[in-house]
Amino acid sequence: MEIIVFSLIGIGVFFSVLRMIIGPEVTDRIVSLDTMNVMITGVIVLLSQVFKNEIYLDIAIVYGVLSFLETVVLSRYLEAKK
Repeated sequence: MEIIVFSLIGIGVFFSVLRMIIGPEVTDRIVSLDTMNVMITGVIVLLSQVFKNEIYLDIAIVYGVLSFLETVVLSRYLEAKK
């Protein structure tokens, strides 16, 4: 079951990276980066379940907060640039 879930998330990350590379707008790239961060957070939570180690949940929370701050900072930078 985990292999199927990890494979589907891997496919999603692949398409997100593809969108980040060829995205016509900078906003498309930021959205794809945020999407990829959400999927990576999900992978960390799934790894917590697979390895039965709760420390991964703390790591996922910190990673989620940092990715949110990254999105906010990039958005404000682009808004100030206009």
